[in-house]
Amino acid sequence: MQEKVLENKKHGLRVLILDVLLLLVAVFPTVYGAYLTEQGKIYGWILFGVGMTVLCIGWLPLCGLRVLKPQEALVLTLFGKYIGTLKGDGFYAVNPFSVSFNPAAKTKLNQSGDVSTPPASILMKNGQAATIENRRISLKIMTLNNNRQKINDCLGNPVEIGIAVTWRVVDTAKAVFNVDNYKEYLSLQCDAALRNVVRIYPYDVAPNVDTTGDGIADEGSLRGSSDVVAERIKSEIQSRVDEAGIEVLEARITYLAYAPEIAAVMLQRQQASAIIDARKMIVDGAVGMVEMALERLSSQKIVELDEERKAAMVSNLLVVLCGNRDAQPIVNSGSLY
Repeated sequence: MQEKVLENKKHGLRVLILDVLLLLVAVFPTVYGAYLTEQGKIYGWILFGVGMTVLCIGWLPLCGLRVLKPQEALVLTLFGKYIGTLKGDGFYAVNPFSVSFNPAAKTKLNQSGDVSTPPASILMKNGQAATIENRRISLKIMTLNNNRQKINDCLGNPVEIGIAVTWRVVDTAKAVFNVDNYKEYLSLQCDAALRNVVRIYPYDVAPNVDTTGDGIADEGSLRGSSDVVAERIKSEIQSRVDEAGIEVLEARITYLAYAPEIAAVMLQRQQASAIIDARKMIVDGAVGMVEMALERLSSQKIVELDEERKAAMVSNLLVVLCGNRDAQPIVNSGSLY
């Protein structure tokens, strides 16, 4: 199904004025024909019939008037057949028997375009309000923020992740006729695409993991490669919603965390890894400082140390430099021997 935009239909004001004038003019032959009929004139029935006919069917063109705001569209069908789409702001006049069609008109998702769209209503004689369904299709850029999902990454660790997808309708015919409800279809495809992409990556950098599919291990991860992951999610969603006439502009990760059942354990793991890295740096620095101290003492001949005293000095310096607490000095007043 291809979209067909109806051109040269922005003459709603002209049709409105002409139709109102026609109805006003039809009042004269109706009244005058009724008067002549009472007078026994035969042609009075003709005038009366013409006037009544115009008054009875003259309001039909008014049913074909449509008003659209900027970035709105209206898909029209005539006796079940798609006849075209009205796009752009203006006052339109179309076939009065055509009806607008939008199966997703009542669908409200967690997105920007469904926040404040109150339906119009008409007050009936019994005091109740009859709701008029708004079947216009918004062409504005909208943001879909689906609920967070719990998905296992490539290492099997459950993570919770949420995304925000920026999208818009570019082909109204495909959006209305190719899928049952294009809003729900987009939401489901976002969930499926997110699950397919997340299971390729680990939460954090892990060894021997190939995230690109080239057979070579890399450093891709959900936490460190968020831009790359978001781009893959966008491409995955776009490939799924092309048939629905939807264009995906951007997809961004809005929430990423380990699932609650393993969050505490993973936090301890990260803390242990950070402590080990810090200890490695402290030991490397301490060994360098001890080496420098021994070289300075030997080169400047400040004191002559045998191997046993060097070992004792190295042990004392490493304890002082690598300890978690401040060193407690001990003054030795005697000799080692």
